[in-house]
Amino acid sequence: MSESSGVVVDVLTRPECHLCTEALRVTAEVCAEFGLTPQETTIEHDDALRAQFSEEIPVLRINGKVRDFWKIDPVRLRRLLAEATASR
Repeated sequence: MSESSGVVVDVLTRPECHLCTEALRVTAEVCAEFGLTPQETTIEHDDALRAQFSEEIPVLRINGKVRDFWKIDPVRLRRLLAEATASR
C-alpha cells in the first residue's frame, strides 16, 4: 500500500497455485506504476475467506472490494487503480 494514496491492493491466494503466482506478478508490476505495493493474503488458514473465495482464487481486492478473480487483466487493473488513486 502507498501511504500517500490510501489505496490498499490485496491479492487472495492459496499455496502452490499457478494462477496465484501469475496474478501476484501482474499485480506487482501494475501497482509499481502507481507507487503501490500489493499485499498477499493466503486463504489457507482463514476459514471464512476459504469458504467465501475457494472457487475464485486468486482474488484481487482494492480497498476491500473484490475487483477481479482467476486472471488479473493488467489493462483493467490500471484503469481501476487510476480511478482509485484519483479519488484519494
